[in-house]
Amino acid sequence: MEITRTGSRPSVKGPEDWFTGAVRIDPLFDANNSRRGVAASVTFEPGARTAWHTHPLGQTLLITAGCGWVQRRGGRVEEVHPGDIVWFEPDEIHWHGATSTNAMTHIAIQETLNGKVVEWMEKVTSEEYNSQHKSVE
Repeated sequence: MEITRTGSRPSVKGPEDWFTGAVRIDPLFDANNSRRGVAASVTFEPGARTAWHTHPLGQTLLITAGCGWVQRRGGRVEEVHPGDIVWFEPDEIHWHGATSTNAMTHIAIQETLNGKVVEWMEKVTSEEYNSQHKSVE
């Protein structure tokens, strides 16, 4: 058994190469010899979001606070709230983040494949973000 105590791992700022806006990542657990899963609690300030990206074995998001938007490439922007669970298929191109007016926190869970959990792509532009959110209002 292993217990990781709250606060034992420092928060980190979301890297500018992968995120737009103010994002805080609180690591929860990493893969190890018997676990492929990786998880973090991620908080997005209003307007903050990920870049487009994929996960080789998919990704589960557990929305824990606030109000956010998620989108797979070619799909509609969907609004998410605390208690919602989002599943992105393996290699499905997507982004997620806060709405333009509300912060959002989610727990992101994904598994490693050959040591990799994510493939980052181009950023969601302000034009894409601002025009797409109108579809959920």
